[in-house]
Amino acid sequence: MLELRGLQKRYGEVQALQGCTFEARRGRVLGLLGPNGAGKTTAMRTIFGLVEADGGSILWDGKSIGMSERRRFGYMPEQRGLYARMRIGDQLTYFAQLHGLPAQAAHDRARAWLARLGLAGREQSRVEELSHGNQQRVQLATALLHEPEMIVLDEPFSGLDPVAVESLKEMVRDAAGNGAAVVFSSHQLELVEDLCEDIAIINHGRVVKSGELEAIRQETPVRYVDIGSSGQGEAWAGAIEGAEVVEQHNGHLRLRVARGTDLGPLVAAAQRAGEIESFRFEPPSLSDLFLEAVRESE
Repeated sequence: MLELRGLQKRYGEVQALQGCTFEARRGRVLGLLGPNGAGKTTAMRTIFGLVEADGGSILWDGKSIGMSERRRFGYMPEQRGLYARMRIGDQLTYFAQLHGLPAQAAHDRARAWLARLGLAGREQSRVEELSHGNQQRVQLATALLHEPEMIVLDEPFSGLDPVAVESLKEMVRDAAGNGAAVVFSSHQLELVEDLCEDIAIINHGRVVKSGELEAIRQETPVRYVDIGSSGQGEAWAGAIEGAEVVEQHNGHLRLRVARGTDLGPLVAAAQRAGEIESFRFEPPSLSDLFLEAVRESE
């Protein structure tokens, strides 16, 4: 298990991390979320010693992290970390050797990953000759090909088409299924909600909400009602005590209510306003949780 405990980091007048604390467990995917400038990338870089924290501790299985542990980790930075003019077969082999694989094993592992990526026969292609999506695939392969115990991915889905996104999601799920602890950062909350069991929301350098995503959703004292109706306007919803309209468009209403709200009066009011075409009552989405946590921490 990866543990970040009370990390502190200051850049001049900017306090990038102030008591940042979260943990990532083996075999699970944790989404590290936050607004731009919240401290996500700084926190991830401290794990690899790319940024030296001013205070706090980083532990792997209860012990301090050194070079031997980091060689068993995988990291995919947000900015491209590949050599643009290097042939991709040589590049994957090189990175595998950096993580301690013997030359032949590194070569075989590189060929296997290229086949998995759909790039078999492209070993001699240079990175700069690949599409953006294929470059992302190669970048992810460099983080995974040595079968790391812990993986950190910074915005891995940025700019990818839906086919590439599904391919990368499958790789991340497989890595966690093989026992790795996975931490990834993304502004695409629908992907995080689909992929992650755990979340940590960071703002102004501190984690403001963390834990198992589904447990957090169920424990939240509010629920959301989505109603699609042929009725016009939202006046009927305003007549329901405690119901707050948070979204309205094209006959669709999204209401925020207390968890124990009696839905009978709400449904009856909607029916009087027009035919109900769709109805959903559910805990907050990850987007709802994220916005609430960030607002409360400002």
